[in-house]
Amino acid sequence: MFTAIEKNVKIIGRTHYYNDVLWLALSGSGVEFSFYGTKAEITIVGDAIALTGNNLARIGISVNGKRVIDDQLNNPSTTYTVFESDTEQEITVTVIKLSEAAMSTAGIQEISVNAAGGIKPAPDKIHTIEFIGDSITCGYGVDDEHGLHSFSTATEDVMKAYAFLAAQQLEADYSMVSYSGYGIITGYTENDQKLTTHLIPDYYERVGKSEGRFDNTLLPQDVRWDFSKFVPQLIVINLGTNDDSYTKEDTDKQTEYEQEYVEFLKMVRRSNPHAPILCTLGIMGDRLYPYVEQAVNGYTRETGDSNISAMKFDVQLEADGYAADFHPSQSTHRKAADKLAAHIRELMGW
Repeated sequence: MFTAIEKNVKIIGRTHYYNDVLWLALSGSGVEFSFYGTKAEITIVGDAIALTGNNLARIGISVNGKRVIDDQLNNPSTTYTVFESDTEQEITVTVIKLSEAAMSTAGIQEISVNAAGGIKPAPDKIHTIEFIGDSITCGYGVDDEHGLHSFSTATEDVMKAYAFLAAQQLEADYSMVSYSGYGIITGYTENDQKLTTHLIPDYYERVGKSEGRFDNTLLPQDVRWDFSKFVPQLIVINLGTNDDSYTKEDTDKQTEYEQEYVEFLKMVRRSNPHAPILCTLGIMGDRLYPYVEQAVNGYTRETGDSNISAMKFDVQLEADGYAADFHPSQSTHRKAADKLAAHIRELMGW
């Protein structure tokens, strides 16, 4: 029996080891390990939300790159047989939280293998990227390509979203800090009032933000993130889609977004002194993009830090279809990933 600690597994994204369980909140968080043997079982635990039947945590487990388990946690504990064979084989297992932090959390309690040599962490990839974003980065609705359908964790899959796909193309380990409906000065709003409970800057320095508690006792937002655990070579920010629901064409509100964006960039820089920052926007609308550019320029003027730039995504096309709530389809995500990866190769010399 093995626990999901660094000597046994490669940690992916922000996680928190608590009461002998590695807890996952954010989209894309997880582990990866390899072994030479005949069988592997993984025990995953849920939080209290697992018993509610509502917006359950969705977990994907892959063996040698092929997804073999795709499940929503509706029990306090579930043991999955992820691999079984009569002959010993070289196996790499990846466990990823496919759904986002806000609704529910999940924990990796135990890994069991039939393998004389036990398990070992998968090797690090060539590069490291942190992505900061909203529902687009989370892969909101990507498995439900009906624009009029609404949100469900069951149809959310971060592995089909542009950020994950771009990281794959670039052979990069990643960490994601993304929440649906969140922004810089407001969350998504339909009544012209700010939604100040849904601000990325409030939770950027935390392990996560969730309704679910680790081991039903500890809220992820009560745990400070240790930025030494993952040091990105590049940070990609994609925030403003939800702010735009409030700012619309109002120049004063747009300017407020720009000014608070500058303050958020200072926060990001404090925790990441060396990584270039790439500020992006545009997949679900590009009205605020000029203010992203102005924030980048204003930040550099104010701080003297020029290790920052901006890139505009192409706005999604009706011809490429829509996912739930008119979010990007899988086709749109793939196009966005291609554009981002090409831009990063040029920017970073990768």
